[in-house]
Amino acid sequence: MPIVFEKPQGLTNAPMHYCPGCTHGIVHRLAAQALDDLNLTGQAVGVAPVGCAVFAYNYFNCDMIQAAHGRAPAVATGLKRANPETIVFTYQGDGDLAAIGTAETVQSACRGENITIIFINNAIYGMTGGQMAPTTLPGQITQTSPYGRDVTKTGMPIKVCELLATLEAPAYIERVSVDSVKNVRAAQKAITKAFQYQAQGKGFSLIEVVSTCPTNWGMTPVQALAWLREHMLDYYKLGVYRDRYAGEVAA
Repeated sequence: MPIVFEKPQGLTNAPMHYCPGCTHGIVHRLAAQALDDLNLTGQAVGVAPVGCAVFAYNYFNCDMIQAAHGRAPAVATGLKRANPETIVFTYQGDGDLAAIGTAETVQSACRGENITIIFINNAIYGMTGGQMAPTTLPGQITQTSPYGRDVTKTGMPIKVCELLATLEAPAYIERVSVDSVKNVRAAQKAITKAFQYQAQGKGFSLIEVVSTCPTNWGMTPVQALAWLREHMLDYYKLGVYRDRYAGEVAA
């Protein structure tokens, strides 16, 4: 019988530790599949800092480095500059990338570093118990905002794609989701394109994935997907925010 679907070679056989309904596993698969499809897995190096995906080195079948909280773009910059032939990517959550790692994210984008960032936005701190994150929606209840996020005191959520799109250097910035088959396919194309741009030396790319966190949201997986569609996708609109090379034929 012909095989029509199988695990990417870019993933190991290690069982993942993520909670039921967590979308990290889907994004791991998409990233691994993209590297496989482009024949880049053997030259890839991933950087995972502190967060729910801290054990990504157990799941990706490529070299991995763990960075300090928020410092993945800085570590990735050093890796890429020291070994330009490698394909370097970071895999970061919103508490990591948009809070303690804001400076590293913005500065690597501003310099146009030839790295790829995969950014998981689930609007909450996942690993540390469900505190309010920089991406927590107005009025959203978390462990540290039990009455809902009060934007008069904490400010508005950070829209990372819109923020980085104001810079001149980034090559490719897109926001995707993995809440449906259609959106998973679009996310696969975006992540593949980001790695392809890096392989072609086109510069900095970031793919933001709007995601769920059923455990810390206090929902079932099905409820979490519905909440994402009803609330998050209205605030964090999907689409391409920067593509400096749109329309070019891939080399």
